[in-house]
Amino acid sequence: MPLSQIIRRWRGNGLYYFNKLRKLLFIVNPIAGTRSKKKILQLIDVISTDGIHDVVICQTTAKGDATRLARESDADVVVAVGGDGTVHEVAQGILGSRKSLGIIPCGSGDGLALHLGISRNPKAALQVILNGRSELIDYGVINGQQPFFCTTGVGLDADVAWEFAHSSKRGLLSYISLAWRIWRHSKPQNYVVEIDDKKMSIKAVLITVGNANQWGNQARITSLASVQDGLLDVCAVSPFKTIEIPILAAELLNGHAHKSRRVHMSRGKVITIHRQQEGPAHFDGDPYKMGTDIHITSVHAALNAMIPAHRHAI
Repeated sequence: MPLSQIIRRWRGNGLYYFNKLRKLLFIVNPIAGTRSKKKILQLIDVISTDGIHDVVICQTTAKGDATRLARESDADVVVAVGGDGTVHEVAQGILGSRKSLGIIPCGSGDGLALHLGISRNPKAALQVILNGRSELIDYGVINGQQPFFCTTGVGLDADVAWEFAHSSKRGLLSYISLAWRIWRHSKPQNYVVEIDDKKMSIKAVLITVGNANQWGNQARITSLASVQDGLLDVCAVSPFKTIEIPILAAELLNGHAHKSRRVHMSRGKVITIHRQQEGPAHFDGDPYKMGTDIHITSVHAALNAMIPAHRHAI
């Protein structure tokens, strides 16, 4: 059924579930991912003329635009139309407010959206904005100041994120090709990881701390993570052989990373990673240079996010 007909049916039946969510701001990143945003904008145009919603559409032109626009808006729901970076900026902009985060995912990974059960089909994702529900979810904070909403980490994935951010190529295949090249020349590091009152020393290819359960594309690295338990999941991947990559990849995509003999999982509220040398780290896929000590804490139930109406466990 066309979206316009669904809306008319809602109006005809007197179902105004979103009367309190009339104001919608769509923040569109026009260069996110590889797909055109034309069809998404057409779908939003239908909403803007339905007589129920007050719709504003803004397009970003530079880094930081989405955070500023989200912070300045008086919208009830601020929708990130883009990838993980756009979602991160929008979520950061609404922290401390009663605004809800909406997502129409169209990036390279879309980690938080997929964890929340939001489809990459624009029409289905828009239905979550219109007919879903708002839930309080957790987020993490790095070194007391930098929030993240999906994952943060050091090691191989951070190195790949750093190179990918400085590459002109986008898309999953480009990411995999780059990851393969970096993997062939990478070396594991020795880490000391403190999780609440426990400490462990480990040699690892990478360490990922997850608020949500994945990097993106259903690669569920912190496969048992919940965004509502007030805890962060820590995944340390010990050195493995190239021949093991297909098995590890299958475990990631099947949500069974925690069962791998190369994976060490822990969980806690306060995490500190001590590493041998400075280098790249990432949060929500965006890479940054950081020092040898990275301190991470969980903030419980502090961000409103739109999720599918039928979704229960997140």
